[in-house]
Amino acid sequence: MLFPDTGAGSALPRHEQAPAHGDRPLPRSRRAPAAPAQGFVQASIDDLGTPLAGTTFVVVDLETTGGSPKDSAITEIGAVKIRGGEVLGEFQTLVDPGCEVPPYISVLTGITTAMVATAPRIGAVLPAFLEFARGAVLVAHNAPFDLGFLRAACEQTGIAWPAAASVDTAVLARRLLSRDEVPNCKLATLAPYFSATTSPCHRALDDARATVDVLHGLFERLGPLGVTSLEELHGLTRQVDPVRRKKRHLADGVPSGPGVYVFRGPRDEPLYVGTSNDLRTRVRSYFSSGEQRSRMTEMVALAQRIESVSCAHDLEAAVRELRLIAEHKPRYNRRSRFPERALWLRLTDEHFPRLSTVRRVRPGPGVFLGPFADRRAAEMATAAIHEALPLRQCTTRLSPRVPTSTCALFGMGRCGAPCAGHQSVEEYARIAAVLRAAVDGDPSALVEPLLARVDRLSAERRFEDAGVLRDRIAVLVRAVRRRQRLQSLAAVPELVIARPDGEGGWALSIVRRGRLVAAGCAPRGTSVRDTLAGLRATAETTPDDGELAATVDETELVMRWMEKPGTRLVEVTGTLACVAPGTGGLSGFLSRVEAGRALRDPFADGRQLGTRARPERVSGGPPEVGGGTVTTGSGPAAGPRRERSEWWGAAGSF
Repeated sequence: MLFPDTGAGSALPRHEQAPAHGDRPLPRSRRAPAAPAQGFVQASIDDLGTPLAGTTFVVVDLETTGGSPKDSAITEIGAVKIRGGEVLGEFQTLVDPGCEVPPYISVLTGITTAMVATAPRIGAVLPAFLEFARGAVLVAHNAPFDLGFLRAACEQTGIAWPAAASVDTAVLARRLLSRDEVPNCKLATLAPYFSATTSPCHRALDDARATVDVLHGLFERLGPLGVTSLEELHGLTRQVDPVRRKKRHLADGVPSGPGVYVFRGPRDEPLYVGTSNDLRTRVRSYFSSGEQRSRMTEMVALAQRIESVSCAHDLEAAVRELRLIAEHKPRYNRRSRFPERALWLRLTDEHFPRLSTVRRVRPGPGVFLGPFADRRAAEMATAAIHEALPLRQCTTRLSPRVPTSTCALFGMGRCGAPCAGHQSVEEYARIAAVLRAAVDGDPSALVEPLLARVDRLSAERRFEDAGVLRDRIAVLVRAVRRRQRLQSLAAVPELVIARPDGEGGWALSIVRRGRLVAAGCAPRGTSVRDTLAGLRATAETTPDDGELAATVDETELVMRWMEKPGTRLVEVTGTLACVAPGTGGLSGFLSRVEAGRALRDPFADGRQLGTRARPERVSGGPPEVGGGTVTTGSGPAAGPRRERSEWWGAAGSF
């Protein structure tokens, strides 16, 4: 491309000139390049891309009624159009979501139902926004969230999505910044680091303005890297780590189909165990730009070889994965490494039994409740039981013939003081029988008084106390339900399950006492009975003591596989039955608790938005309420910040 430095025209014919910016080159045969005419400067190869300095960006941020476009709607759109470091215009409007704004969203953003009542609906706003952003590259911090809502809104209103190029400042920050510079890549962290003139505060336009400053700060980091065009910027966010690229050959021998893969380190130790329905595709993904987890990047750098085990179907693969993780405890696996650490609540076997936390379920009669993922959950269930039943909480072994002094719980009415002889063995046994009946059958007698107490606390506006008790009840009910489900499968000596394999055949599994003992496939046109006979001949043996023969995780995997649509029970030895009524009557209560948890924290994400992790939604406080207009130039500074509140009421009333 030739640019005159004096304003004079070119002496060459038009068909021999390089095209001006935006023109298409004329078709012509290849010829030896002529020497540049005097007075002209030869541009570099960088000019062939779309220069960042000449690219128009529209930085957009949304406020919504929740975290998913499936069940939430947009309440505010804010956008800033920039090019070459200059603000060309701004777009801001409130949007009527068609529903009430949840109270916690109002606290978070300052946007209330009254504010959006007279605002336009999204169908009227989208055309104006898309016209504002026409021809520009869309920019957002955590772009999948904001652009996902915009795409969903286009689908709902029948408006074509322009499929514009996009840039995610969270991903770009993770590429360009280190932990020594910022602890994480949240917008609230990056804005002060880059001295943003506007603080992010959960209002769309102010957050977009802050993102503009962050984008410009990140662009300053691109110069030393030689990134000056939009194409190079996209390549930077998609590039593969060189160390990871060099190890692609490790996946060469991995087969397709379901199975388990093991990454092994320098001493041939298992680093990571995983499973997939397509081993080859999954393993190869570890060497692509799609894998962004920092621990996986570190693991791949250490890996020396990959071992794979093909399986008959996905259930066998998932079970083998669990067993390998429990056996080898690879350091880069996080889940299922220590199944032996699961906790149970046990009702001790003595004259005056009490609750005890144990790690092992003993064969034979006894009352065990659980398992619990951690000690906190076990303590919450224990507290719920003690709230409902006056079981003793002391750890001393009591004798009905040797009375001792009472404790403070007796004076508080929380214990019947069997230690001092105020309760006989028979009277205390009737209290313990309520817990036994709840664990083995219907827990209503144990739970209903607790739910009534939650109602009383709510009526007294003691919402924090009600929330604590509600969470304890939920943990207790889940533990009872989990124990009953596990026991129903542990009581079956043998169970044969079949699922269609998608090709006219059947995926077969033989389960004994909750443990997968054999797995295979009966392809289309073969005899299922003959295949089962061969599987039984090679199946594992399990103790016939009526107890669970596998880990809790494995048995729950089997149950989930059984409950999938299309699964058939081929043969059942013994009785497969669920406790009636069991915890079924409390399903509505658990659903309200789960729905309330999602409403209380809609943007919750277990991922850490670090410099080497995927982005998540930013949290902050709302500013003062703004208007709804399209303007040019910079807007006012952000309003005062407010702390985010946790609302017990978000979990639903009782």
